[in-house]
Amino acid sequence: MELLAPVAGERILDLGCGDGALTEALVARGSAVVGVDASAAQVEAARRRGLDARVLDGQRLAFEAEFDAVFSNAAMHWMTEPDRVIAGVWRALRPGGRFVGELGGRGCVARIVAALRGALARQGVDESRIQPWYFPGDDEYRARLEAHGFTVRSIALIPRPTPLPGDLADWLETFAESFLAAARDRGALLEAVRAELRPHLCDADGRWTADYVRLRFAAAKAA
Repeated sequence: MELLAPVAGERILDLGCGDGALTEALVARGSAVVGVDASAAQVEAARRRGLDARVLDGQRLAFEAEFDAVFSNAAMHWMTEPDRVIAGVWRALRPGGRFVGELGGRGCVARIVAALRGALARQGVDESRIQPWYFPGDDEYRARLEAHGFTVRSIALIPRPTPLPGDLADWLETFAESFLAAARDRGALLEAVRAELRPHLCDADGRWTADYVRLRFAAAKAA
């Protein structure tokens, strides 16, 4: 939010708005905000906050020179066609517009993913094609942004180990469904992953931490 530095009266697109918590914060700062998300349930939750939220695939944005800024938090790693996302953002922005975002970056949940893949392989499952997330490096994403005409103002990978509110299994059930759905024995997979990761991601008091890495950037469209 600080990197975006919203100005009252600006029109902003919240890309992957979820339940609208950050969209609401932008509105409170005086911005006119449109939130989009691929999840109808999340959009409905955002609408219950009184927000302008719409069901829309972030990889197929249809706006034309409508926004002063596009903002995205913890959503674009679910969009596995990054060039479509960036091209849509470019079209959506007015000349001089800003694109500010944070998503999972290279190395995000790498230990968790390795444990999931290993456990699936031991169940005889070909896990090589399961790719639910896009976690780019800063060099790669800078190149993609620049290829679409953006000037990159800042971009960085930020390791951010994140304490989980509950058990690792709860996180897996929420975010790693594509891996769990492929298992021959879902319960055994969960237990195998928990057992492998406990020495690394669980402290003596039983508190789990996910090995997050974030990619945070600010870019601009030429005026």
